[in-house]
Amino acid sequence: MPLPGSTGRYKGLWDSLVVAPVNRIFFARSSSHSYVPVAEEELDRESYIMAEHESAIARYEPQKHAIIQIESCVLIVPVNRLHATEVEPRKGFMQDMAGGTKVGVVATKPAYAVNDSSSVNSLDGEEPTEEEKHTLRKLCERFAYYGLSGPFQNYISNSYNDPNGLPGAIGLNQNGATGLTNFFQFWCYLTPILGAIIADQYLGKYLTILYFSIIYMVGVLILFLTSLPVAIEHGAALGGLVTAMIVIGLGTGGIKSNVSPLIAEQYRGTKPIVKTLKNGERVIVDPAVTIQRIYMIFYLCINVGSLSSIATTELEKNVGFWSAYLLPLLMFIVGFGVLIAGKKRYIVRPPKGSVIAHCFKALWIAVRNKGNLNVAKPSYQEEYGHKYKTPWNDLFIEELKRALVACKVFIFYPVYWVVYNQMLNNFISQGESKDPSVYLVETLTSTIAGQMQLHGIPNDLMQNIDPLTIIIFIPIMDRLVYPGLRKMGVAFKPITRIFWGFLLGALAMAYAAIVQHLIYSAPPCYNAPSACDAGLLPDGTYEVNRVHVAVQTPAYLFIGLSEIFASITGLEYAFTKAPPSMKSFIMSMFLLTNAFGAALGAALSPTAVDPKLMWMYIGLTIASAAAGCIFWLLYSRYNATEESMNELEQYGEKAVPANE
Repeated sequence: MPLPGSTGRYKGLWDSLVVAPVNRIFFARSSSHSYVPVAEEELDRESYIMAEHESAIARYEPQKHAIIQIESCVLIVPVNRLHATEVEPRKGFMQDMAGGTKVGVVATKPAYAVNDSSSVNSLDGEEPTEEEKHTLRKLCERFAYYGLSGPFQNYISNSYNDPNGLPGAIGLNQNGATGLTNFFQFWCYLTPILGAIIADQYLGKYLTILYFSIIYMVGVLILFLTSLPVAIEHGAALGGLVTAMIVIGLGTGGIKSNVSPLIAEQYRGTKPIVKTLKNGERVIVDPAVTIQRIYMIFYLCINVGSLSSIATTELEKNVGFWSAYLLPLLMFIVGFGVLIAGKKRYIVRPPKGSVIAHCFKALWIAVRNKGNLNVAKPSYQEEYGHKYKTPWNDLFIEELKRALVACKVFIFYPVYWVVYNQMLNNFISQGESKDPSVYLVETLTSTIAGQMQLHGIPNDLMQNIDPLTIIIFIPIMDRLVYPGLRKMGVAFKPITRIFWGFLLGALAMAYAAIVQHLIYSAPPCYNAPSACDAGLLPDGTYEVNRVHVAVQTPAYLFIGLSEIFASITGLEYAFTKAPPSMKSFIMSMFLLTNAFGAALGAALSPTAVDPKLMWMYIGLTIASAAAGCIFWLLYSRYNATEESMNELEQYGEKAVPANE
């Protein structure tokens, strides 16, 4: 399409044209003409016309901008790279360049957004490759974590050379094992706060991960050495386990809060760009969609790593606990090597000193002024008197407001984690067999009673349906469902995805209640599975209720799907809404909700006994559905401001390569 003004009576018109940036859309007018006839051109997305900013002037360049007429004004849409100084979007009252007060929204049919999975040059410079974005480091850490924690229950509860033939080492029985494993889970989600503070204020994410990885390896090494037969026989297993739990929990805290933000920061795009596909179709490369995809792949790697419990429990059974803990140690060493080898390729943000202290000081100023955070802005203090010292800029306060949105959204997550954790304990309880000839794969938390018939299906296969569901459905959602919805103009934004995650969690609990009802309705022991005279066998064991364990499958499926919507989106939200200098700290706040969920689950444990289990599942169904609905009523409005909140990212400090 020939650009207006390039030929004929408009030749030379653009020599005097100035444009003011409006994020990616430019509002423009000629200095010598108030009206310029232009051809029709479709905009790629809705944008707000902002006020002229004298410090952001750029001249039109032929073949580099597309043009559209809006009444007597002209919009310049940059096609390739922009040639203007960035300005902060103005909030509230705005004027157009002609001095009017009417501020309109460019209502167009938007092109669908895509993720930047190729090496596309963005406004911030050349993007890192796919290999730089996604490495083995998180997979190796999760492999180690799930691999070593999988055998914990048997290691703690059963004694060495157990008379029932079950593997064991310490012999603290069920209650002792439950207490220690609950402590380990809670500790692992509490320590990320420490790791986040160290990263954001002192060391930065990369060095924090590096040093805490060494702590992690020391913990696993302690566990390995004290699980050797000679150590168990000399009574070193319990002391070694407790020490290892503390050290490993400390190490994983420094990794958890930093590794996912570090991975996402490898993508440096902060503004959407237009890209023409090979078929000629013009699409928007949206950084928000790219970050969404990065976290989906990140979560897929976590669940690939979680399958390590299959290998470690087999080693526990056939070789010994020392081999089950040696494998995660070796795998973690591989991940540590990858971390060091890729140092020069990582994009990092330097620590910002007392940023967290500044955050709490700003919040304290707001509390003392009826919750008005604007009082903490330097511009406010300059206008109304320097009552408070504000060693930050106005942008920091805007970013803090955005971070508070994320923290408010996280309030409901402990309810979701209580639901999720049923997969780690009571779902297993439904599917276990008390027959000692059947090898039991224990999980991190307590088990109650064997209630269902396995019919030769390995128990470890059932508990791995969840990660298998995630591994299968993440590519489907990423490649088919989400792009299809975007092409149809359906904005499946974060708050909506989290809402559906809660509903799918409720659906999983409702199905679990149905399964529990089937168990209580089946012979021989009905609502007292494996605990009645009718089920007593000649060898002294009990017959389980006659319900096939495969009936559980949909419950695991629903939980896995709910994770794709709720858990992944929570990680994504924690990253995109956190200020650049507080990514790790806000991520640790999200992880802390998991610790609160574990605490709530422990409080509910007295109800997790027969014959109360069905009612517990019903209660969790109601709680999850109610939490999801309240969540939607309170926070659905944030969908409308999703893009404007994300746009603040482009005005913060830039991440740089580690070797710069």
